Amino acid sequence: MARRQRAPLSPEAAENRRRRRLLQIRVVVVLTSLLGLNYVTWRWMFSVNWDAWWIGVPLVMAETYSLIDSLLFGLGMWRLRERGEPPVPPPDLTVDVFIATYNEPIDLVMTTARAAQQIRYPHRTWILDDGNRPEMRAAAEAEGIGWLTRSSDWAGMPRHAKAGNLNNALLHTDGEFMLILDADQIPLPEILDRTLGYFDDEKMALVQTPQYFVNVPDDDPLGSQAPLFYGPIQQGKDGWNSAFFCGSNAVIRREALMQLGISRYVHEVETGVRKALDSARSVVRRSRAALDPAEVEVRAALDAILSDIGRARRELARGVPLFDVTFRFQQRVAAVRRSLVAEDLATLQADLSVLSELEDIAADPEMSLGAMDAGDLGRVLARDLSPLAAVEAVETLVRAVDVDRAGEAQAIMPLATISVTEDMATCMRLHTLGWHSAYHDEVLAHGLAPEDLQTMLVQRLRWAQGTVQVMFRENPLVQKGLSLAQRLMYFSTMWSYLSGFAAIVYIGAPVVYLTIGVLPVQALSTEFFLRLIPFLVVNQLLFWLVADGRPTWRGQQYSLALFPVWIKSFTSAFGNVFLKRPLDFAVTPKTKQEPQGPAWHLVKPQLWAIGLLVGAMVIGVVRILAGQANTAGAVFNMVWVAFDLLIFSVIIRAALYRGYEPPDPPTSETDDPSTLPATEGAH
Repeated sequence: MARRQRAPLSPEAAENRRRRRLLQIRVVVVLTSLLGLNYVTWRWMFSVNWDAWWIGVPLVMAETYSLIDSLLFGLGMWRLRERGEPPVPPPDLTVDVFIATYNEPIDLVMTTARAAQQIRYPHRTWILDDGNRPEMRAAAEAEGIGWLTRSSDWAGMPRHAKAGNLNNALLHTDGEFMLILDADQIPLPEILDRTLGYFDDEKMALVQTPQYFVNVPDDDPLGSQAPLFYGPIQQGKDGWNSAFFCGSNAVIRREALMQLGISRYVHEVETGVRKALDSARSVVRRSRAALDPAEVEVRAALDAILSDIGRARRELARGVPLFDVTFRFQQRVAAVRRSLVAEDLATLQADLSVLSELEDIAADPEMSLGAMDAGDLGRVLARDLSPLAAVEAVETLVRAVDVDRAGEAQAIMPLATISVTEDMATCMRLHTLGWHSAYHDEVLAHGLAPEDLQTMLVQRLRWAQGTVQVMFRENPLVQKGLSLAQRLMYFSTMWSYLSGFAAIVYIGAPVVYLTIGVLPVQALSTEFFLRLIPFLVVNQLLFWLVADGRPTWRGQQYSLALFPVWIKSFTSAFGNVFLKRPLDFAVTPKTKQEPQGPAWHLVKPQLWAIGLLVGAMVIGVVRILAGQANTAGAVFNMVWVAFDLLIFSVIIRAALYRGYEPPDPPTSETDDPSTLPATEGAH
């Protein structure tokens, strides 16, 4: 689905066009914001039908959600950045090209690897074979392509899917930069020449390019191309230094990733030490409170430990090296323990079982002190300990901090492992450290999109789950190191996946009115339409303006039509993060799954929604003819239903889709598909 072609412009004319377009966008963003705020404020204050609060309040809440979504979108577009021609890279950089694979067909991986070998800029190509397949290794080595799989350190350890595969490769290669490709993303020879120049900026950590798919028909029934995201949305984020990593077709600076890995390691160990010190203070205070007033020397010893705990916390806050803090603290506690031995031999035996249980917890890879909360420790530490046993517990707590990260294959994990998708969380962490990112809007690799509905749904669910996991675990709104704009840019992506809940309301509100006549607003008055219609029109005008000739309708359809996927992503990620439920991970198949017939079973919720909407339309007509419904209100809601049905029509096409049928072979030089890269994504 190529973008419209334009005649080449001079640099001055191109810059003038960019400035004029950005001014137009900003004018429409202001109008959209003012009209939207005016409408939603009026709705809350004067238009909610409180007698039917059960539908009136959900509708105005859904409208408020959509307004916030629109405001966040407008904020991104406010600094939409069209970078134009990239800088020329220096000739002496070292680059590793990583092709991540698990179980994809050997021929498919080798096609990508051979294309990677043809990249013009000097580099080394590696196949990262997470499936550890002998035939994959043999094929790679036969053509002089590097092959890597997990080291033995990963046996029996959490694997972290693609993030773990890449983290393993980072410690076995040494290129200054890495081009990361999925197994089906065939790079063009100029991909490094068009991206490495951005790294003249010493703080540039990442350059992301679009993902474009060659096996997608012009009507794109599965919505694979995402021209709005791989265009204006990423360009808008780029303007705020928040364009993010999308998992493939990106070049990353090794130094940035390694700094991130080390900083995260230090942060997690420090967190473990702080928790250990907090728990130690509770243990000592409890033991001190149980002392007899006559035990003056013991009280003084415990006071000394409390003082040492406070000193250690202050040293951590000042940035004193962690090893120095913990070593000095342990030495002082050991001295206190030796002084108490003679005092406490009589009760020591009774406390051994408690200390043994504490050590068992600390040694459990699933419950390292860096990840434990007060409840995990409380079941042991709530028991009264003698003074000596309390001191022993303090020593055990601090020693038990998982400095070596025994529960992981590697102590240093540069790419984030907190979600089923490693890309967004990694990039957000890089931005918190002050690194920069860039979005280069030029197609430089051709990939394969899902060719069946089931594969597409698996892929979209995984993307959404990963994003929501990041929102729950590392909400960008509270991340130190991010600017306010960066926080909002990351949050806007996460916020968009909550649209599934709003979709239920947008489906239900017209059904309720057409079937039982309950209106969620006070009245469908002239004032209502004068506030609503301009907002809707200007909002669509904004989409049209920022799209700049890119087709965006399919993306708008799927934002509503996949509401069951978005809801499932939220509930499953919530269960995983907060309730510790497993979250199944599935690699997106790279070959078409042969269906037995129309995939109606995959879209049952959408089919129910379509049935309800059609049924409501019929009932509405009957009620009008019977004189039981206000004609204007019914007509308005029927138009609403018709729009919803137009949105859901894409699901019917997706269920019937049978995969990509290549066009007829070219009959002339102008029809040659190889000319596509020269026009697709051109500036």
